[in-house]
Amino acid sequence: MRSQRSSPEMLPQEPTQAAPVAEPHTQEPGSDNRACGLSVCTKVCYGIGGVPSQVASSASAFYLQIFLLDVAQVPAAQVSLALFGGKVSGAVADPVAGFFINKSRRTRAGRLMPWALGCMPLIALAYFFLWFLPPFTSLRGLWYTTFYCLFQALATFFQVPYTALTMMLTPSPRERDSVTAYRMTMEMAGTLMGATVHGLIVSSAHGSRRCEDPGLSGSTAVSPDVARLYCIAAAVVALTYPVCGSFLCLGVKERSDTSAPASGPGLSFFTGLAITSRHPPYLNLVVSFLFISAAVQVEQSYLVLFCTHASRLQDHVQNLVLTILISAVLSTPLWEWALQRFGKRTSAFGICVMVPFSVLLAAVPSAPVAYVVAFVSGVSIAVSLLLPWSMLPDVVDDFQLQHQHGPGVETIFYSSYVFFTKLSGAGALGISTLSLEFAGYEAGACQQAEEVVVTLKVLIGAVPTCMILIGLCILMVGPTPKIPSQDTSSQQSLRRRTSYSLA
Repeated sequence: MRSQRSSPEMLPQEPTQAAPVAEPHTQEPGSDNRACGLSVCTKVCYGIGGVPSQVASSASAFYLQIFLLDVAQVPAAQVSLALFGGKVSGAVADPVAGFFINKSRRTRAGRLMPWALGCMPLIALAYFFLWFLPPFTSLRGLWYTTFYCLFQALATFFQVPYTALTMMLTPSPRERDSVTAYRMTMEMAGTLMGATVHGLIVSSAHGSRRCEDPGLSGSTAVSPDVARLYCIAAAVVALTYPVCGSFLCLGVKERSDTSAPASGPGLSFFTGLAITSRHPPYLNLVVSFLFISAAVQVEQSYLVLFCTHASRLQDHVQNLVLTILISAVLSTPLWEWALQRFGKRTSAFGICVMVPFSVLLAAVPSAPVAYVVAFVSGVSIAVSLLLPWSMLPDVVDDFQLQHQHGPGVETIFYSSYVFFTKLSGAGALGISTLSLEFAGYEAGACQQAEEVVVTLKVLIGAVPTCMILIGLCILMVGPTPKIPSQDTSSQQSLRRRTSYSLA
């Protein structure tokens, strides 16, 4: 699945803002030659470099919340603050990373490569301590908030130069498309590997045997074995950073910047944001997918908690997570065909396929229903992550037909979209986790109060349903971007692929 179409966090993450480098000279599609070609080894090594971020994102997306609540036994209000702060730090780090990378000087290793490689060991440390259980209890909320914010910010500082590195490997648009395909394939493998490996290691920590005694309803002491399992899982995931970073360092060489002079004055991020945010088709796209992407993140984040405390599906968690991911990955080619065959707005109705099934799972939390819901949810999540990145180029083309600005407008469209969707995810997860606190969620308890069970059912069913329906209504009634002529569209698409790595 294309990494730029995913969201935060379950499938390959959407790349954050690429470093705002000067736009390179675009070549005609037929001008590729062997001198611009990259070896298969280089492409594979570049793709391997992005695997750790997807492994870590997939594992944390499904298991971080239940770890903080039931293993670390952090109060729900503090977990809400940690999740909100981490997401916001990742969003804020996006333009900050682009600014500092743009100001940095080129070294022997290049200008982007030192940033990507330098962040990897720091991300590994932050990720490991994010799952480490400190000996003290009073300041655990501050501990996990700090390391989650560090992890999200550092991950952004890695993703910005890593995705921008595509345009610095070769001047050939065809080769860049090939490199991007290798990266997507590796990131899909990383997403599946993260959920699988982490889930298999910690599966016994949340099984039905953990609370075999029916009298255990209050908070229980954290077993050292459970804490050790999470540390082992964190160490395994953290180890992928130096291993994959070695492939990136040894197998990929950043080319010198052969950019042609810009055709006009560039725009600063905030100036460009003020201009692009007044474009009606872009506003419609952003607002609609603020609701849809937030719904996907809520559905994903509360699946494990719902299976553990609102149903008797603890022993099926690992299989349900894999069902969602595999279904999403396998259905992506089908949705790509549907977008071309039926149109993007028609295909958007595929997002609401999961709505009745999510409500059904909340009402009838049985294993057969859960597997059907997981499969259908994966199909719907795939199109929800694919669609905005398919519609954004149309919005950019429509904007460029109506306005004449210098280089950098495409980057502002993409980066601001990522920025806003990260903020929406932060708000949705923060508020929803806070609702558990109000419902009386007891950290580490084997049995939760009925109010908590009802809240989890609402969060897994009603909340995503309402947000998806609101987002689809906004998308359908909003203005449609004008489709440029074939020649103009081809030229703009080529320029966008050459100047920005999210092609």
